[in-house]
Amino acid sequence: MTYVLRPAAAGDLAALYEMAKLTGGGFTNLPPNRDTLTAKLERSAAALARTEDRHVDDLFVMVLENTATGQVRGTCQIFTMVGQHWPFYSYRLGTLTQVSKELNRTFRADMLTLSTDLEGASEVGGLFLHPGERAGGLGLLLARSRYLFIRQHRARFSDRTLAELRGVIDEAGGSPFWDGLAGKFFGMSFQEADEFNAVHGNQFIADLMPKTPIYTAMLPEAARQVIGVPHPTGRAAMRMLEHEGFTHDSYVDIFDGGPTMVAQTDRIRSVQDAVDSRIARIGPVGGGEVRLAAAGRLIDFRAAYARIETLSGGEIAIDAEAAAMLKVGLGDTICHVGRQ
Repeated sequence: MTYVLRPAAAGDLAALYEMAKLTGGGFTNLPPNRDTLTAKLERSAAALARTEDRHVDDLFVMVLENTATGQVRGTCQIFTMVGQHWPFYSYRLGTLTQVSKELNRTFRADMLTLSTDLEGASEVGGLFLHPGERAGGLGLLLARSRYLFIRQHRARFSDRTLAELRGVIDEAGGSPFWDGLAGKFFGMSFQEADEFNAVHGNQFIADLMPKTPIYTAMLPEAARQVIGVPHPTGRAAMRMLEHEGFTHDSYVDIFDGGPTMVAQTDRIRSVQDAVDSRIARIGPVGGGEVRLAAAGRLIDFRAAYARIETLSGGEIAIDAEAAAMLKVGLGDTICHVGRQ
């Protein structure tokens, strides 16, 4: 397989912009706005250039490149610490139980409360794979490579990691959740609010969103039905996150009601199960298995599928194509984890 994940560079702007136009809306981290994307690339470049391992507010933008053609066919992002420039808002799902002795009834009301509970967590997001490439495990390569990057730079990340999944959006690009709740307080469509948030941040949420809890029973049925439900195209991503150990407990996105998945960083499966091995042989690998492998730090980070065979003493053999994509040689150490 000729695909490798690497840090994005300024020259990837055009490819990122073209992919952003294909998302169909709701991808706050990948807006079809050149200035915003340029700012993201500049911020990522600054983070990659900083060599000291301190936990500060960084963003890393990655791209998936087909090394045979040079085309960029996917992208993802990793935030080391959310909620530093402006509050990181979520709705927290909760239940209020009340008892009436006169009626001999117990009432349980589901509620949405504006929350910044997840402030300070790391975030994996902005994942998009070109529609023409959604086969052959490339989605898994994009998603799981982020966790190997976190493992390789663990001191830069928080003890908790989150992932926001896009919520349900109708064929016209609207959000039933937004229309039933937040839209009533903002005087703008979901698409307008989503675009504004992507470019300017969400301080306007703090300015205009009601701070009192919202009883879900007061929302339209269409809005209630999509609370915590991922967009149909995100169901596979939700399963991948669950496989990694992420859970959807009580948080949803304030714009579209999509689920926010959370995991303890050190318990993410790809972080926990990955191992480091020294390369003793490069060439044809008859045995072994195809694994997800990564090498290098910061700007030199690379991740790809590789055929790896464990040799005596714990060293490994790796196929030549993968070694070339990872830019490693004999005696180098790589990080790798099972493909499934």
